[in-house]
Amino acid sequence: MRLADRAVLITGAASGIGWGMAKAMAREGARVAIADIDRAKVEQRVAELGGAAYGVTADVGDLAEIDRMVSSVTAHFGRLDVMVNNAGVTRRCAFMDIDEALWDQVHRVNAKGVFFCLQRAAREMISQGGGVIINTASIAGRGYPGTSNAAYAASKGAVITMTMLAARALGRHNITVNSICPGVTRTELAQNIMQLQSEKEGRPLADIEAQAARGIPIGRMNEPDDIAEMAVFLASPAARNITGQSINVDGGLIMM
Repeated sequence: MRLADRAVLITGAASGIGWGMAKAMAREGARVAIADIDRAKVEQRVAELGGAAYGVTADVGDLAEIDRMVSSVTAHFGRLDVMVNNAGVTRRCAFMDIDEALWDQVHRVNAKGVFFCLQRAAREMISQGGGVIINTASIAGRGYPGTSNAAYAASKGAVITMTMLAARALGRHNITVNSICPGVTRTELAQNIMQLQSEKEGRPLADIEAQAARGIPIGRMNEPDDIAEMAVFLASPAARNITGQSINVDGGLIMM
């Protein structure tokens, strides 16, 4: 197995892309810690995953909670080999309708949360001699015009930049840092956004989904497993010499 006995912590792991990653990494032999703000969902997912799964609730916008989360997982597993910063928030909002509250809500989790989770995990990895950090960015951070809102796009652009800077700072400690940039992905969050668009425009949800897929060269939206397989690769020894990269998984929407 590609991740045999590796201790993995995934934030935002109770649903969507994070849950897809948790299942994929567990199948590859990892001991997976599922972190999420929703306690009930965490308990449900730990029960579903079984085996060496561990659950922890945390608000990644709160530094004290980040410290508690990483300390708890490290104490439970004895080490932290892979940190996946996946937790994120957004909602559809027009450019001129973005207010300070939305900006702060999005950046508190998507930018601040990612940085301080990354930094806290790196402290553990430095002391143990290395590790892997994977950030979930987005093609929104590359300027994809179909993004849910500009605040979200800016937060994901920050993740892409942080990934490069962290890779430079942490490489000498045998820590690789990469990010994955998903395109349009069939998750609960994405479905909710498309449902709101459907209601606002008075069009069937199937039309909204077809429109989203129409511009994708490969002709279909991502499933969470598409992102999960890239995460497994980046967490595995096969990616030991890859760092500072932000890799699109989007069916060809953004070719850069």
